[in-house]
Amino acid sequence: MNVDTSDVAAPPAIAPARRRLPGDGHMWVMIIGDLFIFGVYFVTYMVFRAMSRDSFVRSQHHLNNTVGVVNTLIMLTSSMAIALAAIAARERRLRSAQRLVWVTGALGGLFVLVKVFEWHEQIRNGHTVSDQFYSFYYVFTGVHLVHLLLGLIILGVVIRELRNPRKQRASIVEQGAIYWHMVDALWIVIFAILYLMR
Repeated sequence: MNVDTSDVAAPPAIAPARRRLPGDGHMWVMIIGDLFIFGVYFVTYMVFRAMSRDSFVRSQHHLNNTVGVVNTLIMLTSSMAIALAAIAARERRLRSAQRLVWVTGALGGLFVLVKVFEWHEQIRNGHTVSDQFYSFYYVFTGVHLVHLLLGLIILGVVIRELRNPRKQRASIVEQGAIYWHMVDALWIVIFAILYLMR
């Protein structure tokens, strides 16, 4: 039996989800600028390393890879926490978002403590900027640490935003997450070229 369906209304078309870049354009400009500057640092390091490979490899052996791995795991976990915080903020689960931002900040603080311990051990063992490899090591890890400390300040702004009932914008959490992911990505590159590359 044939059923005439000509009078049945077609289901309404589903509008495609509007895609957008998370965060703010100004934050992306800052991040791209930072990545460019770090890129120049990394290329400079590779040039100097190529010219004195044996010396760089000898110095690298004094780094504690376990400490580097611990800090890498801390950074990766903190990135996961801030990503979950951004998702929670978009879903208006603001208490969860606050807790996850606090977790991110605590992990950032732990990273700082581990890095200070590592610096103390390296300096105590006589590894200072007089060694070319260590001059790069202290510049890379020091500039990264400054970025991480700025990230902690940004997380503080995010917490303040989430606590204010008149604001609580998910976009602020996204901007904090984007910056934090950049800090994480920079650390992964630093870890790879300073600790792992031989």
